[in-house]
Amino acid sequence: MTNRIEFDSNCLDWDKVNGLVPAIVQHDASGEILMQGFMDQAALAKTLESGHVTFFSRTKGRLWTKGESSGHFLQLRAITTDCDHDCLLIAADPIGPTCHTGTASCFDGHPLPPLGFLAELERLLAERKNADPDSSYTARLYAKGTKRIAQKVGEEGVEVALAAMAKDREELINESADLLYHLTVLLQNEGLCLADVVTRLKERHQTAT
Repeated sequence: MTNRIEFDSNCLDWDKVNGLVPAIVQHDASGEILMQGFMDQAALAKTLESGHVTFFSRTKGRLWTKGESSGHFLQLRAITTDCDHDCLLIAADPIGPTCHTGTASCFDGHPLPPLGFLAELERLLAERKNADPDSSYTARLYAKGTKRIAQKVGEEGVEVALAAMAKDREELINESADLLYHLTVLLQNEGLCLADVVTRLKERHQTAT
């Protein structure tokens, strides 16, 4: 379990929402909206205590932890109330699909923000890390180790530079996609992720400003 998330439930206007506050769950990495449910004070307390998002089920008439039967938990990463203190926004790391239909989100089909796909890409690449090398190019790349992956990152970096110098926009997009893909594989191979890079960029931005 990760570190306990601190949140003061007394800041919510429980009377205004008749004891049930709407809770919107968002993918911690991609920003994708995963589902929406309702929490009473007991559900919120259990969410904070266990680190697994828990709702009050109006149909079951009891507390319901997402994933309690399927194992597809929503691991709590952050929780915030809105300006009127009558709604919650929850960031969570989903274990498996969120929707009971088997899709990643209960709002399946709603477009992801372009950069949100990077989180999905990381998830797909992580699944191939220990796969049979014959099953995919990515699995073969992981099997060849750091030296080969790093070599590919270098090669693609050169290709990006050449495309830019040639003013070939289409090729620049293609080569940049290849570079980003191989860089993501390299980071994962070294136990890192794109979020680590983003965090460092944020740190530099704060220092610069």
